Amino acid sequence: MRILIYSYNYHPEPIGIAPLMTELAEGLATRGHEVRVVTGMPWYPKQEIDPQYRGKLYCTEVWNGVKIQRCYVRARKKRGLVNRVLFELSFVGLSLLQALRGWRPDILIFTVPGLPVGVPATLLGWLYRCPVILNLQDILPEAAVRVGLVGNKKLIRVFEALERFNYRTATAITAIAEGFRENLLSKGVPDRKIVLIPNWVNVNFIQPLPKEESYFRRDRNLEGKFVALYSGNIALTQGLETAIDAAVYLKDLPDLAIAIVGDEKALERLEAYRQQQGADNVILAPFQPREKLPEMLAAADAGLIIQKKNIVSFNMPSKFQVLLGSGRPIVASVPLGGTADRAISAAGGIIVPPEDPAALAEAIRKLYQDRELVKKLGEQSRAAAIAHYTLDQALDRYEDLFAQLTNSG
Repeated sequence: MRILIYSYNYHPEPIGIAPLMTELAEGLATRGHEVRVVTGMPWYPKQEIDPQYRGKLYCTEVWNGVKIQRCYVRARKKRGLVNRVLFELSFVGLSLLQALRGWRPDILIFTVPGLPVGVPATLLGWLYRCPVILNLQDILPEAAVRVGLVGNKKLIRVFEALERFNYRTATAITAIAEGFRENLLSKGVPDRKIVLIPNWVNVNFIQPLPKEESYFRRDRNLEGKFVALYSGNIALTQGLETAIDAAVYLKDLPDLAIAIVGDEKALERLEAYRQQQGADNVILAPFQPREKLPEMLAAADAGLIIQKKNIVSFNMPSKFQVLLGSGRPIVASVPLGGTADRAISAAGGIIVPPEDPAALAEAIRKLYQDRELVKKLGEQSRAAAIAHYTLDQALDRYEDLFAQLTNSG
């Protein structure tokens, strides 16, 4: 088949949707499909276009068998309503022209976030007379409103209208967790439209590696220490101050450290808080190159997932599957009964209440004191990744969905 993927983010961006869409596109290409991707110039998470792509309105390249058609996006480090609106308009307008420069697809897939991309995706579906699949990574604007990212009532109404438009016009919606399905059903989305396809991990790339061989331990003076690692997005949904506060409770253990890896700008804020709390056992480090991710994850004895109290059914961290694949036990500070809680609990992870640093510290201490439990839970994590979250399983599900949609006309 000819498959068009429409996504704000793609390779070489290191986190979030970009690695997922890259693996999906390249995986489909290896199975014989012809794949092209319409995306922006690389801009995330630094909020500025990578130097080698600056000054370009459009560019086209081929990477690992996938044709990548990029357009300019107005990315700015300074947050604000005007900058966000201009960013969305730049991508929606310019990307549509790129999408029209190429063959007619049999299937079109677009991702949320963000919401406005549903407009050109729907228009292309009409023009090309092809099924349109909405890959739902976050429930927007609900998530943005809950964490205070969007407060303008008029803007919220616009986003809610876009959300309803996307759900109504999509031929099918792939939800990454059962909680997402429940949220959609509560909003009147027909059950026949919803297909559960969890995010995945490439278990051939992300593997359990010996922690003693990790360059990250050597470079960060972590050799001989028990390390609880958080690596990923540092945004309003996480509240990583909880991890720093938990580290304060663990200062009596000199051979234990909490490592947080993320965007350098976000780390500046956490560094100020770390100093304020006197958490000398917290190590902050910038994102590592994607090719070094397996070795960096190997530095951990346990992986951390952190969410705030109000993140219940509209966010499922993609780092979950990656931590499973690395063969590390997961300690998750997430809302009890929420989307993340159910998935992590089923995979054998340890759950503690959100925004409760004492409970998080106690769970980490338990693993520190019981290395056999660490080994057991790590093996369970890897087994869960292989049983439920491999890239091949996700590709099978997508191909089944493609067949259903095209056969039904």
